[in-house]
Amino acid sequence: MIPDAAAGPHWHCLSDADTVCAQAAARILDAAACAIDERGCFRMVLAGGRTPEKVYRQLAGSDADWTAWQLYFGDERCLPADDAERNSVMAATAWLDRVAIPADNIHPIPAELGAGAAAQIYAAVVKAARPFDLVLLGMGEDGHTASLFPGHQHPPHEVVHAVHHAPKPPDDRVSLSRESLSDAHDVMVLVTGAGKRDALQQWQAGDDLPVAQITARNGVTVLMDAEACD
Repeated sequence: MIPDAAAGPHWHCLSDADTVCAQAAARILDAAACAIDERGCFRMVLAGGRTPEKVYRQLAGSDADWTAWQLYFGDERCLPADDAERNSVMAATAWLDRVAIPADNIHPIPAELGAGAAAQIYAAVVKAARPFDLVLLGMGEDGHTASLFPGHQHPPHEVVHAVHHAPKPPDDRVSLSRESLSDAHDVMVLVTGAGKRDALQQWQAGDDLPVAQITARNGVTVLMDAEACD
């Protein structure tokens, strides 16, 4: 059962972006160890963006039972599979190509096939993986998360959405739905930089931003740096 968002996120204002990344990496490793101990594997959804990339670089230097990790993606741009702007390529470069994680344990979104076809294919992958152990998210300056943008409407019970006319390029994307992102034991949102301050304040005030609609069984943890939460 997905909990009601009324319980609210757990807010953590940290000194700077480096501290956010260090604490995020530590929390991910702890969550992985617990999940592997309890359930035999760790299913995590990855985010794109500069702050998650720094987290991935820290994870690349860590010791973990990588063979028990199963990794998925919260969203992807409809670009060629080897395009540097893809989240899958960023994660591979920063982390996944540098650790002994089996290729079969990494589940990229086939967004190069187009938004509609990719969403349909990835929905079966996500259905088989849910519930996730941990979903990692960022937040845009407009309050979007993954590729769930303000003002966009999607069928509420879709597992994965085909996203068209995104307000930032490329126009076409694929995103896990609110329902899929919320079907998790834990969700962690990373918010860094002064540019996120207004959206963060709106979220804390109860505005209905896309990021505010995500819930989790054990709650949503928000790690913020001082620039964002001042």
